[in-house]
Amino acid sequence: MQESQETHISSHLDEVVAAVSIPPRRIQNKLPQTALFQPPREKLQLCEEKAKSYSSSHHYKEAIQELVRCVALTRICYGDSHWKLAEAHVNLAQGYLQLKGLSLQAKQHTEKAQEVLTSTIELPFNANTDVFRCSVELFHTMGRALIALQKFKEASENLAKAERLSKELLQCGRIIKEEWIEIQGQLKLSLAQLYQGQKKSEEALPHYQEALEYTESSKGEKSLECVPILRELAGVEQALGFHDSCIDHLLQAHLIVLSKHPSQEEAADSAHFVAQAAVKSRRPKHQDMAEQYFQESMAHLKDAGGMGRAKFLLIQDEFCRFLKIIGQEERALSILKESLEAKFGTFGDFSPEVAETYRLLGRADLAQGNHSRAHKKLKKCLQIQTLLYGPQDKRTLATQQTMDVLSKAPEVAGKPRQAQKAKPPFCPIIPQHLVPGKTRANAAD
Repeated sequence: MQESQETHISSHLDEVVAAVSIPPRRIQNKLPQTALFQPPREKLQLCEEKAKSYSSSHHYKEAIQELVRCVALTRICYGDSHWKLAEAHVNLAQGYLQLKGLSLQAKQHTEKAQEVLTSTIELPFNANTDVFRCSVELFHTMGRALIALQKFKEASENLAKAERLSKELLQCGRIIKEEWIEIQGQLKLSLAQLYQGQKKSEEALPHYQEALEYTESSKGEKSLECVPILRELAGVEQALGFHDSCIDHLLQAHLIVLSKHPSQEEAADSAHFVAQAAVKSRRPKHQDMAEQYFQESMAHLKDAGGMGRAKFLLIQDEFCRFLKIIGQEERALSILKESLEAKFGTFGDFSPEVAETYRLLGRADLAQGNHSRAHKKLKKCLQIQTLLYGPQDKRTLATQQTMDVLSKAPEVAGKPRQAQKAKPPFCPIIPQHLVPGKTRANAAD
């Protein structure tokens, strides 16, 4: 029975061979046995440790450099036809995918790993479990790379190979149940992403649910590894109109993030996800929740500088749009007026954010019948839009059209003639808030 099981596993290596597009190379002369235990091997171990350390601390450029060194050192230590070289290529491919999103490079390295495994198969072979593990990782990584490249049929074939091989490893006792569960969590997530990449949310949903169950089982319900799965699952549920479960899963992810001592920006992002989902549900029962998590998100960023300050202002604008939706327009306009000064300092005088704020304030004045104030704000908006987008951009043209209508209003139409009388012989047009000695204290007037 054992022999038949081992034969059945070995037959799957034929799939490795079939997946290789490059003909097998002749086995090169092995390095002397003593060379395997000299300094390159010690350097290899050090590089592997450094790659893990850099990856966990989000130093992705350095992590990739170490993974590249691992490939070179593995070739020195083990030769061109050892399965460990295939493993090194797979690790580098995973690095390109996870750390830099470079799917084409990942695909190329998995193809090199396939070539190495083909050479390995020609060697005397005694059903080495490590080779099978490497094959599972190879097929899985290739599948993920092909998903990113939108080659869905090929991706599905590779993921199916990884799933079958991992199942047979479990059945033959070559891996333990806990390891198989961990592999299943990763494979189910990739399958879900495969369907979601094809915009098949209904097919993706059960795979996301299984991925979450397997990951919670192997890593724990409060593991950070559950967070991206919960967020992707919530995205699918939202697309399918399951807003309550979407919000529940984002709240679950938020609690996990808060329990891991996140940075202020990480905590803000997490709360922001919940707020956005509550807004998109468009249900009155979620309005209070939306405001609560907008406020929480902004509170984490309130005293931040740099990019944190910019993110605060963008989330604040989003909060104002939400307030307008639920009928609190006066409150939204008050916040927008107060935000102008900070936007000048953060984004610059001639920025899309400042232009949009002037546009919203101008439209609000127009809705209230205050044509003069609306004209002032929309004129500033038009100046910025013309500089940023050009006079023929649809945004510029829309503002210009509104200005043309406003210019015919009695309280606006008389002003140019009055201004003309007081105008000196030469007066370059300079935005009022940029005139030397002036401040932006009345920028929103």
